[in-house]
Amino acid sequence: MPFIVNTDAERAEMLREIGVENFEALIADIPEEIRLKKALDLFPAMGEPEVKSLLEKMASGNAATCDHVSFLGAGAYDHFIPAAVKTISSRSEFYTAYTPYQAEVSQGTLQAIYEYQTAMCRLYGMDVANASMYDGASALAEAALIALNTTGRNSIVVAGKLHPYTSQVLETYLEAAGDRPIVQNSIENGIGSVAALEALVSSETAAVIVQQPNFYGCLEEVEAIGEIAKKNGAMFIVSADPVSLGVLEAPGNYGADIAVGEGQSVGNAQSFGGPYLGILTVSQKYVRKIPGRLVGMTKDKDGNDGFILTLQTREQHIRREKATSNICSNQALCALQAVVHLSLLGKEGIQEVANRSMQKAHYLADRIAGLPGFALKYSAPFFREFVVETPVPAATIIEKMLEKKVFAGVDLSAWGEDGLLVAVTEKRTKEELDSFVSELAAFG
Repeated sequence: MPFIVNTDAERAEMLREIGVENFEALIADIPEEIRLKKALDLFPAMGEPEVKSLLEKMASGNAATCDHVSFLGAGAYDHFIPAAVKTISSRSEFYTAYTPYQAEVSQGTLQAIYEYQTAMCRLYGMDVANASMYDGASALAEAALIALNTTGRNSIVVAGKLHPYTSQVLETYLEAAGDRPIVQNSIENGIGSVAALEALVSSETAAVIVQQPNFYGCLEEVEAIGEIAKKNGAMFIVSADPVSLGVLEAPGNYGADIAVGEGQSVGNAQSFGGPYLGILTVSQKYVRKIPGRLVGMTKDKDGNDGFILTLQTREQHIRREKATSNICSNQALCALQAVVHLSLLGKEGIQEVANRSMQKAHYLADRIAGLPGFALKYSAPFFREFVVETPVPAATIIEKMLEKKVFAGVDLSAWGEDGLLVAVTEKRTKEELDSFVSELAAFG
């Protein structure tokens, strides 16, 4: 978007049209204490070559997965993205399209969303998917609101280890919904205790939430957790990583009422933290409770297939007091990249990506566990991510490994815990894994 300079005369004309004497009068309602009292510290005017050179120099200060070996995870993963994903999603009719308020004239966008919804339903084993949410955390929080509003009950029970940032989003949502209590189950050996969960779920529990795999990468006992939820009349909400579903059971197959997830790992780059997309799927009986957009297929007057927005339950489309959510948009471009990625992989491809990630993660975990001073913190089964106990602080390892152009993992001390969280995707080669182990051996 270009910056269009206004002359003093043009600014004066605009102020007259608005009906104020000067610019200070225009911003009179803004408190003095938050106004900027000095000039912006901007670079001097430059030509295009100079600006390009400056920006390239600034960008070179970033460390990225294109020139580093990455073992980062904790919700954002370095999976391979075929070039066709960006090629298709960068087409102008997709890349520049705005939210389809006059939806029926946006048939290409609506069809892409419909295909995305279909892919998510099949991947998660659920009946209905919406047009995506802002991210995985907001999708889970919206799922909790569905449960509270549907059951009329008051509290949410978290059965295992949620991502700490997701927990914060959930708390924020439920505080705004009237300080609904969140009950955290105890964690044993990296997963939620099923025995302890029995005593926490009651007739006041609207939903039991579980993340699979959980924040530590461990696999929760989801079937037992679901049975406890159902036995007490609570809804069962599962936050599942989409890539993991190439080898793990789909949430719909073990009784999830709502299944959500973070879609970054399918077709979307890590991009320093976003934008991502939130996956939200439900069983058929909750279709009218689903937030955001939902695209359906219909026929026009000539009998041709067409696509429409349907069951619009958000506040921009219906009376606000009847809205199920105030979610205002969907991550259509990120969702498009996800469905293109999944279409290129196919059923066997997503299984192969998941299987390779899992096998390489277990190979690396076994090698690290054999190093003096290192150990796996938990013995629970895991998918592609695991926590390592280290002989020196995890932060020290991370800092030193950056000198080798390696992202060694995530330091759990950021959340008051000890350990290095290591993730492995299908991109990592055996040479990279063995080299990482050799470098870690120097810390023992």
